[in-house]
Amino acid sequence: MKRQSLIATSIAALLALGGGAACATTGSQPTFTEAHRTALDSAIAASTRTPANVQRDRYRNPAATLAYFGVRPGDTVVEIWPGGGWYTEILAPYLKQGGGTYYATGISERQLARVNEWRTANAALYGDIRTATFPAFDAAATRVPDGSADAVLTFRNIHNFIMGSGRDNQDYSLEAFRQMYAMLKPGGTLGVVEHRLPESGDAARERTSGYVRTSTVRRMAEQAGFRFVGESQINANPRDTADWADGVWTLPPTLRRGDVERERYLAIGESDRMTLRFVKPR
Repeated sequence: MKRQSLIATSIAALLALGGGAACATTGSQPTFTEAHRTALDSAIAASTRTPANVQRDRYRNPAATLAYFGVRPGDTVVEIWPGGGWYTEILAPYLKQGGGTYYATGISERQLARVNEWRTANAALYGDIRTATFPAFDAAATRVPDGSADAVLTFRNIHNFIMGSGRDNQDYSLEAFRQMYAMLKPGGTLGVVEHRLPESGDAARERTSGYVRTSTVRRMAEQAGFRFVGESQINANPRDTADWADGVWTLPPTLRRGDVERERYLAIGESDRMTLRFVKPR
């Protein structure tokens, strides 16, 4: 009950602020109703979520983040690289409630291993999870159909595109944004959460640190055709200075330095993150 109350409070505070603190808005937010809030509360508070994942809610703010992106239970939603399935545990049951569709994408089958386990073992809970290749460089790859998604969401992945993860360390970020643009219906939302490098930070660090400048993300998205709608500070963490020798992986949950200054990094918490909303123009 306590967690449900916190979820409801965070969403109410978000909507009272018109979509988040320090929000620069150049377009309307998708309608997010009381019924949507109730369904989202239920998905986040579900006892089926992994306890270790629930502990990360205070850093990742799923209720406020998904409300800000306007994700509704009847939508077709594509998650880019769900990895261990942190958001899958919320999104798939949430979308199933409203008859929506959840796509999980990966550059390889290894990236989709956890999601594929859930597809076969928990269909009653997660519904018909669909999978596709992203980015799809092979013409024979299974893609998310063009113009089919109401929302494409990517959580802490842009640095991987820049660093060329999974593809010979070659930057494919612009192509990734073009493919995300193609997936969306006109008027569809691209929601981005990414580790934030200060604008004064050296651009070269975007290739090594896991942090990316907000201006870099905006430039790539707009070059692909997206229109910037707004920025929220939902996932900001002013304790993160983004200047760690081991990059963002110094902080939890990775804690790359092991027991060295562990308590210091735990006290800082997870990284400072930008939360950006874009739209594919109609």
